[in-house]
Amino acid sequence: LMTYKAVRIIKECQVLAVPARGRKHAVSYRIAAEMIENMEEKEFLDLDTPMTKDRQILDRNYENAAGRIIEELEKGKDVAYLTLGDPTIYSTYMYIHRIVKAKGYETTIISGIPSFCAAAARLDDSLVDRAEELHVIPSSYGIEAALNYSGTKILMKSASGISEVKRTLEEKDGNVNVKMIENCGMPEERIYERIEDVPEQAGYYSLLIVKESEKERITGFKNQRRCLELENRKYTGDVYGEF
Repeated sequence: LMTYKAVRIIKECQVLAVPARGRKHAVSYRIAAEMIENMEEKEFLDLDTPMTKDRQILDRNYENAAGRIIEELEKGKDVAYLTLGDPTIYSTYMYIHRIVKAKGYETTIISGIPSFCAAAARLDDSLVDRAEELHVIPSSYGIEAALNYSGTKILMKSASGISEVKRTLEEKDGNVNVKMIENCGMPEERIYERIEDVPEQAGYYSLLIVKESEKERITGFKNQRRCLELENRKYTGDVYGEF
């Protein structure tokens, strides 16, 4: 999925940056190339990022990537960085964006379709209803505490630790409904309707939507109504002595 604005900007920019070693290895490029003609005629910057949590290595990589983009900007060229989903949600691009902006160059973020919104649409269901909360969790950093939050949990970055994520969710013993979608919208797309169907290994673009069971949701709504009732009474002075 792409917005019309994203398509227009890509057409207008002379240089395209991709987060991979070679544009053919960038999923974002392959998706855009299906919608935009003659993209291969543009200039490209290959800005791959190492798969590591080492901040020093990553920071050096971001500085180098920003430097290469600035070189093109100094030549008077506009650069578009192709990324998946929305760039404001766990995107490598934002680290590079901040460096370029801090050095005084004009930057613009083009909104995209968040992966979890696309996944929910593909699953033909909403993410949240009424007063339910929505939590976006980077599951590669652990999910135990986050699963105690009320409402719907989106587990992103699950691939590297999917077996551990699966075991943690199975321990909830029927208190949650889990669906996973892998490679949403791509030819290799896979949908898993139950936690027991989730494989022990998953692709990089895997996302889980964790909802409370119907029983838990009803209990949650009752608790929320009770809290609202108490809050209203507090401010009207009916039960002032209780607070």
